[in-house]
Amino acid sequence: MNSRRPPAVVLDAVLVAAALLDMWANVDSDDRTATACALMAALALVLRRRHPLAAFTLALPSALVTDAVLAAMAALYSLSSLSRHRALLACCALAFAISDFMPWPWTSLEAADLAETYSLVHLTYTLATAAAPVLLGRLVRARRELSLRLTEISETREHEQLLNVQAVLAKERAQLAREMHDVVSHQVSLIAVQAGVLQVGSPDAQARAAGTVIRQLSVQTLEELRHMVSVLRASGSRPTELTPQPSLADLHRLIDTSGIDSELHTSLPHGLPPTLQRAVYRTVQEALTNVRKHAPGATATVRIHHHGNTLETTVTNTAPTRPALPLPGTRHGLVGLRQRAELLGGTVTSGPTPDGGYEVCLALPADSLHAH
Repeated sequence: MNSRRPPAVVLDAVLVAAALLDMWANVDSDDRTATACALMAALALVLRRRHPLAAFTLALPSALVTDAVLAAMAALYSLSSLSRHRALLACCALAFAISDFMPWPWTSLEAADLAETYSLVHLTYTLATAAAPVLLGRLVRARRELSLRLTEISETREHEQLLNVQAVLAKERAQLAREMHDVVSHQVSLIAVQAGVLQVGSPDAQARAAGTVIRQLSVQTLEELRHMVSVLRASGSRPTELTPQPSLADLHRLIDTSGIDSELHTSLPHGLPPTLQRAVYRTVQEALTNVRKHAPGATATVRIHHHGNTLETTVTNTAPTRPALPLPGTRHGLVGLRQRAELLGGTVTSGPTPDGGYEVCLALPADSLHAH
């Protein structure tokens, strides 16, 4: 609604023009005193927003010496719409009524003529003229304050709704933490125990090596699960990071614990943004996970380089040497990588290689190096 109102400068200019028109209609141009008072009253309206009392004081003489009272009424309205002092408003309204009621000069009429000319009807009209801008100003002020109160109430309700949503989320996080602790952690612990048995008791060296890798991965997964459970439980009371934030410095550890014979070739500048580092890390992590699931016995090569305006991350694996076991999966890993890359203005492509392997390539624009 406020956007449809004319600018304050335009309203003030229109009001000054109306006061000048009132002066032209009701003031004799030969009377220099009256003309000066009326002109001063019209120009004083420029001060009515920041200094309403000063504007009314400068406009009051015009109501006393002339019939041009529009400027004084406008100044009185502005004062009553901006001031809380009832006594001040009453005094100003009374001063305006007296100035408008009394003749000028005061000695121009005899007492009998004064009583005959300025009757009770005239006095009532003058008092109503003085009271009207005061009442209108108070009404506008009350409307403005009511609008502010309604805005505050609306903001309070939105804040309460936000708190309710946060409470629901905290409850869901706590429930998720319990499920992860009671179900997932228990099953991963069993995997770690069975892998330890395989590591110690198997006569096959290759099986013992596989048991070692499985146990290491299980222990690492348990640590991450415990961290996530603690974060989920704490996030209901204070802001916190929801997951550990990996960086490129963790790539060597990721490759060493992946259980895949992998090589890492990288040449990147220092100080890359954390968002970019996480995108590269998650791409390599997902690609190695897919190699472990779908290409047993394959080797992988990870290349991360900065070519011109593009940062490229490529994970290529050879053909599998053993048949893949049927493992559960959501098939959403690459979709998530593509969505993450699109947020950074990049792309993720994947597909088979001519030698029977598979390749995943992440390409990010060089602008992303400084966008985050």
